[in-house]
Amino acid sequence: MAGHSHWANIAAKKGVADKKRGKLFGKLSRAIIVAAQMGGGDPASNLALRYAVDKAKKNSMPKDNIERAIQKGCGELSGEQFEEVVYEGYGPEGVAVLCDILTDNRNRTAGEIRKIFEVNNGNLGSTGCVAWMFERKGLFVVPAANVDEETLFEVTIEAGADDVQHESDTYEVTSSVDTFQDVADALEQAQIATDLSEITRIAANTVELDADAGRKVLKLMEALEDQDDVQSVTANFNIPDEVMEEVANAD
Repeated sequence: MAGHSHWANIAAKKGVADKKRGKLFGKLSRAIIVAAQMGGGDPASNLALRYAVDKAKKNSMPKDNIERAIQKGCGELSGEQFEEVVYEGYGPEGVAVLCDILTDNRNRTAGEIRKIFEVNNGNLGSTGCVAWMFERKGLFVVPAANVDEETLFEVTIEAGADDVQHESDTYEVTSSVDTFQDVADALEQAQIATDLSEITRIAANTVELDADAGRKVLKLMEALEDQDDVQSVTANFNIPDEVMEEVANAD
């Protein structure tokens, strides 16, 4: 899972979410709208909506914004109709990249995503070209200072998690999509704070990058994250710690 967790850590250190909070709220609203469209407006019976709402709350999205998004999804307020699309491609050094999209104009979005790949030394691929390398999983990143490994293992495995790994100064807990919410609830009840809690795509294998290639891939990742229709981006890369530090400390 190095590619995903490396990017998540870099984004957090650079304050990407804080710099683009308005854009983030727009993306969170889309996720809520689509979840409500597909399963109704009650988070208690619609787990996808519950997940989308919990993620919005964790990112300090105002309650009124959340309620309006649910109303739009249920047809109580007028709004755009979004569809889910996955775009796949290759970055520098053949790194596999997956973009989860919510768009109201597939043709426009495809053109913009293709352009981002092209100007960042990559190319947009055909459906299925890299998706087979990834598995949808629940991922929780827990600062090691927050809990000891034995306690974390007991809380999460009992709730249905698949694995707990110690990575530098954090623990990475993985689960199936089906048990994600149970693990999230167990962590909350145990008062174990997380740096990251989401359903994502995790690569089976990673591409090791040198400093130059690492910077190029990170530039592509950030450009894709900045596109309005992109909900999330993941890739199968691993980069040296010194490159992570350099990028994280860059202006």
